[in-house]
Amino acid sequence: AGAVVAAGVSQGRSEFVKFDFNVFRQFRLDHEKRDFVSGGAAAGVAAAFGAPIGGVLFALEEGASFWNQSLTWRMLLASLSSVVTLNLILSAYHGHTGDLAYNGLLDFGHFGGLEYHWYEVFIFAAMGAVGGLIGAAFNQINHKLSMFRRSYLTSKFWKFAEPLLVAACVTTAMFVAVLYNEECHYEGQFITEDAKPQVFCSDGEFHSLGSLVFTVPEKAVKILFHAPLEVMSEQTVFTFAGIFFLLSCWTYGLGIPSGLFVPCILLGAAWGRGVGIGFNLLAPGYFVEPGKYALMGAACTLGGVVRMTISLMVIIVESTGNMQYGLPILVTLKMAKLVGDMFNEGLYDIHIDLQGVPLLPWEPPPECVCVKAGEMMSHPVKCVRIIERVGELARLLETTSHNGFPVIDDMVLPIPDGEFKTFGHFQGLILRSQLVILLKRNVFCNEYGEPLPNTKQLTMADFEAHYPRIPSIRGIHLSHQMRQSLFIDLRPYLNPFPYTVTENNTMVHAFKPFRALGLRHIVVVDQHYRVRTPPLCNIDCNSQSCLQNVGRCVGRCAHLYSGRDVDGL
Repeated sequence: AGAVVAAGVSQGRSEFVKFDFNVFRQFRLDHEKRDFVSGGAAAGVAAAFGAPIGGVLFALEEGASFWNQSLTWRMLLASLSSVVTLNLILSAYHGHTGDLAYNGLLDFGHFGGLEYHWYEVFIFAAMGAVGGLIGAAFNQINHKLSMFRRSYLTSKFWKFAEPLLVAACVTTAMFVAVLYNEECHYEGQFITEDAKPQVFCSDGEFHSLGSLVFTVPEKAVKILFHAPLEVMSEQTVFTFAGIFFLLSCWTYGLGIPSGLFVPCILLGAAWGRGVGIGFNLLAPGYFVEPGKYALMGAACTLGGVVRMTISLMVIIVESTGNMQYGLPILVTLKMAKLVGDMFNEGLYDIHIDLQGVPLLPWEPPPECVCVKAGEMMSHPVKCVRIIERVGELARLLETTSHNGFPVIDDMVLPIPDGEFKTFGHFQGLILRSQLVILLKRNVFCNEYGEPLPNTKQLTMADFEAHYPRIPSIRGIHLSHQMRQSLFIDLRPYLNPFPYTVTENNTMVHAFKPFRALGLRHIVVVDQHYRVRTPPLCNIDCNSQSCLQNVGRCVGRCAHLYSGRDVDGL
């Protein structure tokens, strides 16, 4: 939610209501919106868990595709501001205006004074391995369900009916579980006053499983963390964990907001508490605090699903105020990630792949060292001339989805040059959005580049006025005469100094500046600064794994194309 709000507010206008506040015009650029989205994600996590530093690290580890030093302090300022603002609102809501002692929206309580022994670190590491297995199973099941939804549940009816079906199944499953669970305890043994359902118990008693089912997830997590040892049996918590695991796999990815952090924390806290109760049965008196095992179970389950380590450790430490558990939490998270990565990717990465978002990983596969940039570029290259015919530009935009096009000084037929074909000398790069707006505003000239009468040259403000809803080329009417007789001079609008690499650069040398600088386009040229294209995408490597890894690198990451780009943040 924070990322969505930041992306919208930073633009200073609403496309939905067609109103422009005429502010923040300098932020109406792709890279500015990208930074605001990252900052919004950090502020949202900080407000939810009361963890400003954890929010910044979350944005760095999961939410940002580009990072620099100035972005760090801006995100930290945004995270701290969101926490303080939330505290002011909560203090006014609870009648203590100005009291800034509230942790966040999700208050899991503090673990002050809860100690652990050195030998328990090995138990926590083993729990981390189990959390990695649970996370891998969760991701695999959810992946299959998501693919099924994309293939068969595409109509509006099913997008509306499936949440109703899930709600009915969740209600039925939980009620049946409570019905067949007969564990009751006296109310004096419980720690909270607002989650003591009697259900089928006698007067003065509460139902153990019902205390987890008939309350909000945040309070259920707090119960599992802090309830005394004797108020729940291992059968109760493992029953709840088993049912909740299947239902959580089903709910994530629905057509409604369903969340991931709190369900995974609740699931892990349930089975983690069961582990603590089990150890107490094996060695009474040595494992009397099941809450710390619930905390480790929550950490490794969430870590096994999303595969985060540093940021998740800091978020948990900040939200629970339990600094001494930083090391064991990091050990369990790392173990969960190592085990989970043996089977599949994190859930965020899986859904990024399903959505087709070309998100670059931090590093290219090692096999890319043996591949040249000239061998991986797309072919044939879609180029335009400095003074291009309107009909050719319209055809190019209608038949391709490229976001940027190399501009060359001349282009007749490709001239054979060894095993490559050569276009004209590279002059710059023009964006698809610029071409569409030039066609829409009728910025035409003759074949010599002389503007037509009453033709006004566009400024940067004219292009920014259409951002981010760039018109479609399909909605621009161009007569046959206009297509054949009119031209557009691209020289005032192209970028004359975009980033380029030579065809003999390795894939790694092209990948690193592309990733580190947050580029959207990179053009491959030869030693004479000419745009060239190979007849085939030849990869001169003997290893089949090299082919697969390079294909995955290029296919998933956005392709280091000559004349193509990464469409997205």
